[in-house]
Amino acid sequence: MPIPDYETLMLPVLRFAAKSGGGEVSTPEAARVLANEFSLSEEERTALLPSGGTFVFASRVSWACTYLKKAGLLEATRRGFFRLTRRGQQVVTSNPARVDNVFLDQYPEFREFRTRGKKESRKNLAAAVSTDTPAGIPEEVIAAQYELQRNALASQILDTVKSASPQFFERLVVMLLVKMGYGGSLQDAGQAVGRSGDGGVDGEIKEDKLGLDTIYVQAKRWDETKVGSPQIDQFAGALQKKKARKGVFITTSTFTAEARRSVTEYSSRIVLIDGPTLAELMIDHDVGVSIAETFSLKRIDSEFFNEGYSDV
Repeated sequence: MPIPDYETLMLPVLRFAAKSGGGEVSTPEAARVLANEFSLSEEERTALLPSGGTFVFASRVSWACTYLKKAGLLEATRRGFFRLTRRGQQVVTSNPARVDNVFLDQYPEFREFRTRGKKESRKNLAAAVSTDTPAGIPEEVIAAQYELQRNALASQILDTVKSASPQFFERLVVMLLVKMGYGGSLQDAGQAVGRSGDGGVDGEIKEDKLGLDTIYVQAKRWDETKVGSPQIDQFAGALQKKKARKGVFITTSTFTAEARRSVTEYSSRIVLIDGPTLAELMIDHDVGVSIAETFSLKRIDSEFFNEGYSDV
């Protein structure tokens, strides 16, 4: 039989998680059990993506898990492990015929995940992949699917960062800032940002390689707890004591509306980077990601077919 797509795998993944009785299960174990359930041959189990680095079936199981987490049916317990949520148990108990993206669209968290991104990308996505309208031109389809894949990747990155140790998160912040052009060398930046405490400021980093100005950094590896205005007030107070003009507050969670409004009230300029933005920056600056495949989108060279064209 053909290797099932990731949507076909969603319901089996939920049922597999339900058998644990509320305990955590691993993604590799899910892939092994489901491969047996679908009676995949050894060739199908070991088929590789075009990039050659990942098994097709294991990758599809992983994507199914990612989408189910975004819908709140699964939750990550640690890296590579997950468990069924109460909502997920309700779905399994209701015994649906199929769980796919259309089914998951009933959950607001999933709809937000699917539509995250630029408004234009949302329009392209709706036009290109809607089952109710003709498909868009190939360029639109590719762009829309790229945006969808990027959103899913960003969600995977954020889940992984949240499950990492505080020390790893600290190194990640240093590496990202250096990749973005701040802090000089990794060693210099690591020594600067690695200092915790100090009045609520986790560290300071050069704004440029010449060190013409300094940016103060605070990083919070929080899960669901939002950063509120009290934390921003404390950070702003620390900046004021140091007579600092610029600060960056990074969190893996999000900021409350009050926190975002409060940054405009201080003499120091404070930039807020929440979890989704952090993941986007990591993708843009190649931190924690690698290129899986590269495609060249080509179009006809009209000049070549101009009868007056000459290559000499």
